[in-house]
Amino acid sequence: MNTPGTIDRPLTHDPKKQAPMKPSTSEPAGSAIPDFTPTGANESRQNRTRQMQLIPEALARAHMHEQLREAESERRAVRLVVARRMQRRAERASLRARRALAMAVMQ
Repeated sequence: MNTPGTIDRPLTHDPKKQAPMKPSTSEPAGSAIPDFTPTGANESRQNRTRQMQLIPEALARAHMHEQLREAESERRAVRLVVARRMQRRAERASLRARRALAMAVMQ
């Protein structure tokens, strides 16, 4: 029986314009089994999914942190090399000044 206005062929596909469902007279009210929604399982599943989606972000953050740490360490090493070079240069200049002073005093 496929007449217009049945479940198979509704008059309209818009749910707001369709007639509301009426309770069946063959079943007593409240006899239906309540829907089982395991909220804990859904929440943990959603949580796990969210955590899994954030893994690449966390890895990228850790990678950037490691790169920044290495760059800072490299900068410190370069500054140390430059400081030692300047110290040796200053020591040589000091020795030259002492020699020049000694030569001036000797004459």
